[in-house]
Amino acid sequence: MEISILLALAGGLGLFLFGMKLMSEGIEKAAGAKLRNILEMFTSNRFLGMIVGIIFTGIVQSSSACTVMVVSFVNSGLMNLYQAAGVIFGANIGTTVTSQLVSFNLSEAAPVFLLGGVLAVMFSKSENVKKIGEVVLGFGILFMGLTGMSDAMAGLRESPHVVEILGSLENHLFAVLVGFLLTAVIQSSSVTVSIVLLMASQGLLALPITLYIILGCNMGSCVSALLASLAGKKDAKRAAMIHFLFNVIGSAVVFVLLSIAGGTIVEMIQGISGDNAGRFVANAHTIIKVFQVIILFPFSRWIVKLTYLLIPGEDVKIGYRANFQLKYIGEKVVFNPATAVVEVIKEMERMAALASENLNRAMNALITLDEDDIQEVYQVEENINFLNKAITNYLVKVNQTTLPIEDLKSIGALFHVVNDIERIGDHAENMADSARQRKENGVKFSKEAQKEMGDMLEMVNKLVQYAIDMFAKGNEEHVHDIMELEEAVDEKERELQRAHVERLTQNACSPEAGMIFSDVISALERIADHATNIAFSIMENEPEEA
Repeated sequence: MEISILLALAGGLGLFLFGMKLMSEGIEKAAGAKLRNILEMFTSNRFLGMIVGIIFTGIVQSSSACTVMVVSFVNSGLMNLYQAAGVIFGANIGTTVTSQLVSFNLSEAAPVFLLGGVLAVMFSKSENVKKIGEVVLGFGILFMGLTGMSDAMAGLRESPHVVEILGSLENHLFAVLVGFLLTAVIQSSSVTVSIVLLMASQGLLALPITLYIILGCNMGSCVSALLASLAGKKDAKRAAMIHFLFNVIGSAVVFVLLSIAGGTIVEMIQGISGDNAGRFVANAHTIIKVFQVIILFPFSRWIVKLTYLLIPGEDVKIGYRANFQLKYIGEKVVFNPATAVVEVIKEMERMAALASENLNRAMNALITLDEDDIQEVYQVEENINFLNKAITNYLVKVNQTTLPIEDLKSIGALFHVVNDIERIGDHAENMADSARQRKENGVKFSKEAQKEMGDMLEMVNKLVQYAIDMFAKGNEEHVHDIMELEEAVDEKERELQRAHVERLTQNACSPEAGMIFSDVISALERIADHATNIAFSIMENEPEEA
C-alpha cells in the first residue's frame, strides 16, 4: 500500500517539476528578450533593481533562473556587483509567488489550463501563441501534479509509520538541513516549499517546524547560481556569493529570532493565515523573505565587499587584441540562453574592432612599407579567423537551445554579420599582400594616389564605426549617415577609377602601381558594403548583401 502511495507521490512530483519547467521556459521564450532588456535598463539604482528582481522572478517563477541570468550579466560586464545585489535581493522575494499560488489551490481549474494550452500548442501557427500555450499548459500540468501529490499525501496520513517519523521532526537544525538538501537536489526552493505546504495542509508536518525547513530551502536555492558561476569569472562567482551570503546571513538571523520568540511568530503568521495550513506556509515564506531583504538591504554594499574578501584576486585581463581567446563566450563563461545573444554580440563587437584596426594598419603598411606592420596584419588576421570560427560554432550551439523568440529571429543575421566582419579582415590582409608586393618590386605611389586612398579610407572608417555602433548597441542615430556614406563611397570609387585610368593613359603611373591602386579602392568599396550589411543586419528590412 505504502509503495503505491510513494509511486503516486513521485508521479505527482514529476508532473509538478515538468509543469514548472515548461511554464518557466515558455515565459523565457515568449518574453525573455523583453524581460532581459528591462533587467538591463532598470538596474543602475539598487532599489529599482530590487523591484525589477521581484517582478522578473514573479513572472518567470524561478529565483534560480533570475540569479543565473544576473551571474551571466556580471560575467559579461553588462552589470556590476552592486547592481546585481539589488536584483538578487528582489529575486528572493519574487520566488515566494509560486508558494502563494499553490496555497490558493487552483487544482480544480487545472484541466481548463491543460486543454487551453494543448489547443494553443497543437493548432496555432503563431510562434508567440504557441509559447504562451506552453506557459498555460505548464501551469495546468503543475497543478495536476499538485493534485497527485496532495492525494498521495492524504494516503500517507493513514500510515502510522510516516506520521510518527514526520511528527518526531523536532530538531530545528535537522529541519534546516532537510530543507537545504531537498532544495539542493531539486534545485528549486519554490518546489520544496510547495511540497512542505502540501504536507502541512495534510497534517503531516507541524506548523512551527515548517519555518525551519523553509530556512533550509532558502539556503539550498543558492546551489544553482553557485554551480553556474564555477566556470565563470571572479565577478560571476562573487555575484553567486552575494545570493549565498544573503540567504545564509538572513536565515541565521531568522533562526535566532525563531529560537527566542518562535511561539509569538507562529501566532502572528496564524493570525494572518487563519486555520489554513497551506496559507500559513506560503505567508511564512513571503514574510521571511521580505524581512531578510528589509534587514540586509541597507548592508548590501558591505555584502558585496565581503565577497571580495571571500573570493580575492582579479581575472587576467583579456583585451580585444588578445590572441586566440574568447572574452564573452566560450567554456570559461557562464552560459544562459536568455543572455547568449547579448554576449555573442559583444564578442562580435570585439572582433569588428580588431578588423577595423587591422584595416588601418594594413593601409599604413601599404604607404610606409613598414615590415612590422605587415607582419602584425597577418598575425591579427589569424586571430580574426579564430574568432570567426569560434563565434560561428557558438552560434550553432546557441541555435539548438531554447532561446527567446526575438533572439531566435536574429541568429540567422548574426551568422551573416560574423562573415561580413571576417571579410573586412580578409581585405586588410590583401592590402598587406599589396604592401609586400610594393616593397619587393619597388613599386612607387604618387602623392596624389596616396591622398586619394587616404580620403576614401577616412570615409570607410567613419562608415565602419557607425555600423559597429548600430549593430552592437542598436543605436540608429546614424542610419541616414550610413546610407549617405555608402552612396558616397560608391561614387568615390567610380571617380577614383576614372582618375586612375587617366593617369595610366598619360603614363603618370606604372601599370604595377595602377593595379594595386585599383585593387585597394575596390576593396575599400566592398568593405563599405560589408559595413552597411552589418549595420542593417538586425533590422526587419535588411538591404541586399554585397
